Formats: sequence, C-alpha cells, structure tokens
Amino acid sequence: MSEYFWTGRLVTVTGAGGFIGSHLVETLVRSGARVRAFVRYNSRGTHGWLDQCGNDVMREVEVFRGDLVNPEAVAGALADADTVLHLGALIPIPYSYRHPREFVETNVVGTLNVLEASRRNDVRRIVQISSSEVYGTAQRVPIDENHPLNAQSPYAASKVGADQLALSYQHAFGLPVVVARPFNTYGPRQTARAVIPTIIGQALRGGPVGLGATTTTRDFVYVEDTCAGIVRCAQADGVEGEVINLGTGVEISIADVVDRVQQLIGHEVAVVKDESRMRPATSEVERLLADASKAEQLLGWRARTGIDEGLRQTIDWFKRSLDEYNDAVYHL
Repeated sequence: MSEYFWTGRLVTVTGAGGFIGSHLVETLVRSGARVRAFVRYNSRGTHGWLDQCGNDVMREVEVFRGDLVNPEAVAGALADADTVLHLGALIPIPYSYRHPREFVETNVVGTLNVLEASRRNDVRRIVQISSSEVYGTAQRVPIDENHPLNAQSPYAASKVGADQLALSYQHAFGLPVVVARPFNTYGPRQTARAVIPTIIGQALRGGPVGLGATTTTRDFVYVEDTCAGIVRCAQADGVEGEVINLGTGVEISIADVVDRVQQLIGHEVAVVKDESRMRPATSEVERLLADASKAEQLLGWRARTGIDEGLRQTIDWFKRSLDEYNDAVYHL
C-alpha cells in the first residue's frame, strides 16, 4: 500500500466529533487526506472531541454540521467524497433500553441516508463501522466473522440492522461497502460512561469505583489500533462486501482491568456495585474475544498496543484532562 495513497483524497467521516471519530480525523490528516468532519449541530457551536485536536489538524479539516437523520444534510456532507467512513451512531447501551426508537432512527435510518448518498455520489469506498456487541455472548471463541449475530440490547439490534442494510447495498447495487467490526475500543477521549474511563476516572479521584458486572470479559483494542484498521478497510484492494473483525485476540475480565489500573496509578480503590450500570440479566454480554486473523490476512493489520501500555497512555491522558469530566457523567 502506497504511503501516499490518501494524499489529496476527500474523506467524509461521520461521527467525527466522537471518541474514535476524532482520532480517525487526526490519523487521516496526518496521512495527507482532505477531511470533511460531519458533526451534529448544537447551539454552543462546539464540535465534540474535535475541539481537542490541535490547530495543525483542524486547519486541514472542513467541519460540516448536520444530522444523520436528515437526508439533505447527509447528501451535502458526502458531496464529491472519495471515501466515507461511517462512525456516526448513538452508542450508550443503557440509554438504548430507555429510548430504542432513537437508536433505530439514528443508527438504521441514518445509515440508510449515508448509503443512499454514497450511491448517488459514486464513492470509491464506504466503511460501515459496526460493533462486537452484534455477536452477543460468545457461542464459540475466538469469535470469527461467521459467528451468529445475537443482539442482546436495542443498541446491538440497531447495529445489526445498519450492518445488514449496508451489506445489502453491496449485493443489490454494487456499492463498495466494507463492514469494520471493532471490539471494545478504549483510549483518550472515550466517554466516561464506558467501563475503562469509569475505572480510571473514579480511581484517580480516589474511588470508590462503581461498576456493574466485573466477571464479564472483553477484547480491548487501543484506539490508535482501531483507527489504523478502519483506514486499511478503506484502502485495501478487493475487500468490498467483507465483514472484518478488529480485535487483539486477548480477553480480559473487568475485574482484571481494575487490578491493572490500580497497579498503574499506584494505589488501591474500593469497588462497589452500581445498579445503574447493570444490564438486564439476559441482556448482559458475558464474553467477547475476537478472531482477527481475517484482518491480518486481508488488510495486513493487527493490534500492536498491549493492554498495559494502552492503559498507561489512557491514564496519562486522564490525569491531564480530569476536569473534562464530573461525577455525573459516570452514570446514565
């Protein structure tokens, strides 16, 4: 793959103001791409985590404000784009239990709008960003791309719907779609409602750390590795119509993450059960562990950041940025 592949190409990133999206914008700019960052309008005039990107990045970015459920806004955001990286979505699983309709409208209808605009604009490649939550609790491990889909939350169901809709456009219309399926991405700028920021943020404040289930296991991928995998999904030849897992192949329990964070920050904290973070019993995903061999075979990609190094970098960022969060944001 040419190191100059992205030079001058226009890439639209939906959900660009989010955790992964803001890191992806940085990755693309540093690769030479022209980036159009599609962010949801708000009256404060802020752009989410893009506001934390340096001026050297943002002067190369066109910020386009709009809403995924507005087809006219989506069409404008995708005009003349070479590549579309579709990360825009509602993601907080606990919120999906309360308001599932919002998830269908944003994640499914919003994806439909992106697909239709991509089709009309004749884009070279669209990468639909999925989630390992679509697999539900592992029925076999490691989880490969042929593992049954088993949505255990309205959020997961909306992502299944979005993924299948995207793949249907590949079959029906020849739209050059790739579905990238990251496992549990973590790192700087992640919402404090996610489990690793919850552990780190509350531990740095002295605890206690309020958690839901701690025996569940996850395959945690550092955000820079996830971004590298998404970029390769957008660049690699001959992968249209593929679903590709992005994971480490290493599983770790939430309790073990707590232990590692305590070691890295140098003091112990109490862990207490937070009922607000508990999923309904049959909705809890007990185990996720990726088979990422397809990504290595088709993309030449594998995760390079070990969990301890990734946690160290995340902790260092939280130490500098703890004022960005407050106690309220650790809960729904």
